[in-house]
Amino acid sequence: MNEHLKFYIAGQWVAPERAEQIEVINPATEEVCSRISAGSGGDVDKAVAAAKKAFTTYSQTSRVERIELLQRMLAEYLKRFDDMVKAVTMEMGAPASFARQAQVPSGTVHIKAGIETLKTFKFEEDRGATRVAKEPIGVCGLITPWNWPICQIVLKVVPALASGCTMVLKPSEESPLSAYIWAEIMHTAGVPPGVFNMINGTGPVVGAAIASHPGIDMVSFTGSTRAGVAVARNAAATVKRVTQELGGKSPNIILDDADLESAVRAGVRSVMLNSGQSCDAPTRMLVPAKKIVRAIAIAKDAAEAITVGDPNSNATIGPVVNKIQWEKIQHLIAAGIREGAALVTGGVGLPSGLTKGFYVKPTIFANVTNDMTIAREEIFGPVLSIHGYENVDEAVQIANDTEYGLAARIWGADLHEVRTVASKLRAGQICINGSASDPLAPFGGYKLSGNGREVGDYGFHEYLETKTILGYSPKQVVT
Repeated sequence: MNEHLKFYIAGQWVAPERAEQIEVINPATEEVCSRISAGSGGDVDKAVAAAKKAFTTYSQTSRVERIELLQRMLAEYLKRFDDMVKAVTMEMGAPASFARQAQVPSGTVHIKAGIETLKTFKFEEDRGATRVAKEPIGVCGLITPWNWPICQIVLKVVPALASGCTMVLKPSEESPLSAYIWAEIMHTAGVPPGVFNMINGTGPVVGAAIASHPGIDMVSFTGSTRAGVAVARNAAATVKRVTQELGGKSPNIILDDADLESAVRAGVRSVMLNSGQSCDAPTRMLVPAKKIVRAIAIAKDAAEAITVGDPNSNATIGPVVNKIQWEKIQHLIAAGIREGAALVTGGVGLPSGLTKGFYVKPTIFANVTNDMTIAREEIFGPVLSIHGYENVDEAVQIANDTEYGLAARIWGADLHEVRTVASKLRAGQICINGSASDPLAPFGGYKLSGNGREVGDYGFHEYLETKTILGYSPKQVVT
């Protein structure tokens, strides 16, 4: 077992201020696979001081210099690809195949997208005699989750670097192993000392210290809505910018003219992917009432074809991240049964043949109404609710009847109708007929799903301040 007890500050690995440690648990085995140090406010102070010092020079680097830095980072990332796959599989239970095909490649995709965005991004614009300049906001606090650990780190670090900012990263204490590899990549790529700093620890201690720190100019947080509210409260006194990508309860509307078989199977796969641990998972499937029986049969067949087991086997999905999440999911499945939803497949307890590990049965409920707990709360596990609707207006009403607004999906043959439905949904990203993801498209939510956007040029703007310079280009007076 490798311990990771130091923090990365000012280009060096340094000892923490206190000896307290956190055990990292492999969710597939329930055994300790590593230990990290639990940081303190004092550690955050040191990291912020290093970042503030580095900002003076790094903020003045050129576009070309930053592009070259990101290209070096990409090269080092590719060298450590296999190490990253192993780390993600161990720390959060993603099947090795999924880590190799999706989790780790997402980092590659977003580094490349950051480079392409930086090449043409407009940091300055003249409007008559006035210049509007976009300048780096300063020291950024980056707080990332465990469900897509390296993807979320890249989505924050790359635009911060590209914008000329310096930063302090707090990765999730549940998935710190990939973050350590990332810090080594940054060091080897030649990121200047103090530009990137990393402190491990818990949200209530290190996360709160970052959010409330007067030396940090903005915080980018991805995680639960509950934790996002705490971050915003801690940040309020210093009036810093806070961007948040939070929870979701995304609807998946299957219109009457859609290919029911394809749409339902794709919907089930999307929910079960990553053991249901994706904030934009389409966990509420809305189906025309007259087709509900057929949709349930298709969904049952699709879910029961999903295998659950050892991440290093050929299983489709692995465990959820920890015991707390497992128990929460079990509680919510039990609530669905208690409140009268029809259990189609799955249910409480470990899947057959598994006696250890935080594994969850792929679960589907039917006859779900929007007043049920499983329709209101983000479960963050492989659990799908199927709702029936009588007409499109009712489908839109059900879809929008949630405190979340991160994403939505729509399936239908009539593109005009699909687009009309999309225009009525209160969600930040709409996927039509299973379209592929766009690495340059903005991602973020409405309502309790957060504020601000990540990815592409929209992601850059979160790390920039706007400066107006009047009289920058005064008009020539003709006499």
